[in-house]
Amino acid sequence: MKPTIRDVAKKANVSVSTVSRVINNKGYVHESTRKVVEKVIAELGFVPNQLARSLTTGSSRIIGVIIPHVGATFYGELIAGIESQALASGYKVLFCQTNDDPNREIEYLHFFEQYNIDGLIIASNFSNYEKLAELKIPLITVDHILDENIPSITSNNIKGGELAAQLFLKQQRKNLIVFRGPSFLLTTEERTIGFLKVIKKANLYAEIFDFDLLSPDENLIEQILITNNKTDAIFCFSDTLALATLNVLKKLKIDVPKDLSLVGYDDSVLCNWTTPKLTSIHQSVKFMGKQSFLKLNQLIRGVELEILHDVIDVNLVLRASH
Repeated sequence: MKPTIRDVAKKANVSVSTVSRVINNKGYVHESTRKVVEKVIAELGFVPNQLARSLTTGSSRIIGVIIPHVGATFYGELIAGIESQALASGYKVLFCQTNDDPNREIEYLHFFEQYNIDGLIIASNFSNYEKLAELKIPLITVDHILDENIPSITSNNIKGGELAAQLFLKQQRKNLIVFRGPSFLLTTEERTIGFLKVIKKANLYAEIFDFDLLSPDENLIEQILITNNKTDAIFCFSDTLALATLNVLKKLKIDVPKDLSLVGYDDSVLCNWTTPKLTSIHQSVKFMGKQSFLKLNQLIRGVELEILHDVIDVNLVLRASH
């Protein structure tokens, strides 16, 4: 049976409240008494109940993070950034993936309530927006804007679209295709706006197709490329989608970059594993993760944010596929 705080108090011959003050490092305890209590804690192998401590201190030192899925490299890098900064600040992180299921969102919100989390980072297209207000905790969104009044961290998606289009124009590519994510996503909308703005000025047009960014349908990609057999440039809204496209291009014996220029998005590790290596729009995903925690931590500490919505810069990384 696990030792309790009462077992520690009994063996150390002190009150439960004294043990609590030692554990939480809160309130006065004579140094000799503190050493006795700490020795007994070590001897018994007592582990404080984190939830009980949070009720005492008013802080659990835990934050929650909600993502749609863990399959994409984007979310892996984002999680790494959040966790590294959180750990450096003495926080633990509870990660939950919803698979874009509204019922899961509700379940995880209840789960977070039970753990008395100090704050929440949402990196998904959250459906149950009205439920968030009930938590009454600091909240940050990443890669999404749920509401103008909720602080956010996003990358400059419009610029990302512009950079890809400018590259194609520089290469005098004229038959353009955009393989993008679901149209309801903010990132999809903004990258499309940036891309179309640039090519419109050059009196060019692009065929646009929506895909699942996590599991692109290569059969559909093949059908599109066969139908649009004069295509000489494709802009993909993720490196995963670009990799799937490259597989199909090889199958159809379309030479990249001689016959067709291909640009991805995220500048993930995948870019250096392809043949040819993939040109991609770089966004600092791990940095976005770190910044989201720092911003959340300010809110937890009651510090007013100077900038409500941070937009992180992007840049074009040239490799061999363009």
